[in-house]
Amino acid sequence: MTDRRLSYALLAPVAAISLSACGINSVPAAEETVKAKWADVQNQYQRRADLVPNLVAVVKGYAKQEQETLTRVTEARAKATSIQVSANDLQDPQKVAAFQAAQNELGRSIGRLLVSVEAYPDLKSNQNFLALQSQLEGTENRIAVARRDYNEAVRDYNTRIRTFPEMIGAKLVHGAKPMTPFEATSEGAEEAPKVDFGA
Repeated sequence: MTDRRLSYALLAPVAAISLSACGINSVPAAEETVKAKWADVQNQYQRRADLVPNLVAVVKGYAKQEQETLTRVTEARAKATSIQVSANDLQDPQKVAAFQAAQNELGRSIGRLLVSVEAYPDLKSNQNFLALQSQLEGTENRIAVARRDYNEAVRDYNTRIRTFPEMIGAKLVHGAKPMTPFEATSEGAEEAPKVDFGA
């Protein structure tokens, strides 16, 4: 009996080490990191969406003939905020692509609006507009960082579930599937809209 207990006592740490090497803990930890990074991406897009009504209101006071552009920005914002991708949807490339497309359209609309502002020198020097322009530029930079961090977390997770020995626990225990990275879906989507109006 004593030999059997000793065998079990020696086997328990070996089993624990084997299980930890098989992704029992690292795969869910990596998945949670991906979800947290996706929440950061959504947070930055929400920040941009929250700035748009303020930007539209300031421009509207100066640029009455830009109504069509203002309407497009407002519609693009509405569409971008209506498409939601939860952390559980990150394994569905079509849902992620729809989210990306809506966000890209909002970015293009904001870019068109900012270009149209060139015709209004008084607006370009308005303190409210300058503050919103600065916030928007900072938000675009935050979006780029959040997408980069999300993609890095997806790369780490996808690598874990496809490489030995973690793939054992990933497939058998967790039923893990690859997550979808954020990809540029249109030409120039990897760049923030130009908001520098010069002198």
